[in-house]
Amino acid sequence: MNVRRRSSAAALAAIAVIGAAAAPAVAADPSPSSSPSRTAPSGLYGTTDPRYDGVWRQSLALLAQDTAGVVPSSTAVKWLTDQQCANGAFAPFRADPAADCDAKTPIDTNNTAAAVQALWAVGGHGDVVESALGWLKSVQNEDGGWGYSPGTPSDANSTSVVVGALTATETDPEKVVKDGKSPYDALLTFALPCAEDKGAGAFAFQPDKDGKLLPNADATAAGVLGALGEGLVAEAADKADAASCTDADKPTREGAAANAAAYLTATLAKDGHLVSALGGSADQPDYGNTADAVVALAAQGGAAKAAGPLAWLEKNAAKWAAESGPAAYAQLIFAAHATGTDPRDFGGTDLVEKLNATGPAPQGVAAKDTASANADEKSDEKDDDSPFGVWWFVGVCLVFGIGIGFLLSNRNKKQQP
Repeated sequence: MNVRRRSSAAALAAIAVIGAAAAPAVAADPSPSSSPSRTAPSGLYGTTDPRYDGVWRQSLALLAQDTAGVVPSSTAVKWLTDQQCANGAFAPFRADPAADCDAKTPIDTNNTAAAVQALWAVGGHGDVVESALGWLKSVQNEDGGWGYSPGTPSDANSTSVVVGALTATETDPEKVVKDGKSPYDALLTFALPCAEDKGAGAFAFQPDKDGKLLPNADATAAGVLGALGEGLVAEAADKADAASCTDADKPTREGAAANAAAYLTATLAKDGHLVSALGGSADQPDYGNTADAVVALAAQGGAAKAAGPLAWLEKNAAKWAAESGPAAYAQLIFAAHATGTDPRDFGGTDLVEKLNATGPAPQGVAAKDTASANADEKSDEKDDDSPFGVWWFVGVCLVFGIGIGFLLSNRNKKQQP
């Protein structure tokens, strides 16, 4: 998940602010701005201007810490809960949480869904989560999906990040319906046929101005996780599944996920990573969306399917994460988790330590955190000379380019060939 590219005016503004720092997309993910214009509020992870991604990056940071066995700072968690509006929704950032939200407050589905996943994971905030879920259900579109902002047309990224919030809270997306349509029904409308000239099995973000569905790698990574009912944190599939695309008159959501995974595999084979061109510039490596793709591929077909892009990230993503901030570190932690890779030794970088250093010191570490478990597994493998390694994750959706994978991660919704 990542941040994500969206169609709203706020999303477009965010893209402009993020500029060179944006590199991905899950679902779905707002990424930090490249140049701060104000001092970051106490309790918030990252030091860049939070106006466009404060809640997103905070949510990903807390979720990544929990995934890595770290107990987040209570100050950091309170910063996130204080951002909620009375109706349950979250905006990217509210400078004065004590002031009531009004019609001008830019609440959206992506930040709300990301906050739900984070607060459910850290626990102890059932009332906040319940209120947020209630708001998400209240703004569901008639096709069963969600757009970035209430009332806007559904898109694959936003729908996927909300699906992640539903499943994370043990809510069955198939039972969350509007006019008889579920989120899965909406997602399947963005799935493209297998023919190379018709989309090669990818997901589209949403119809373009001419009503056409065009393949989009960011939406595809988010769509795989959404179709599988996975959130920003995902586990590797138990069984390896060959990358192949198979057309069907009425594809199942699992079939659509497999087709989309085949598209990602073929696209990644070209460079070993996904690419993104911003503002008409030449194609550049899209680190965040590649991390989202790693999570999607592992969730759909097993960790081995994501070995290539994962290795590329381990070799190349450290500098990007250092420049992009907490959401970027979180996306890489999700990718490590999905593939069974030690996030404390990701290509020689301790992602957990780097993430923790971007905000309030965490309260501590769980009795046996992810890193310790991975270290134990590696030790066992060495002792018995086993040829097998460990396993893995991520997500997104939104307006920018780091992130949210899935995901929120706000991604720059440009159509990719």
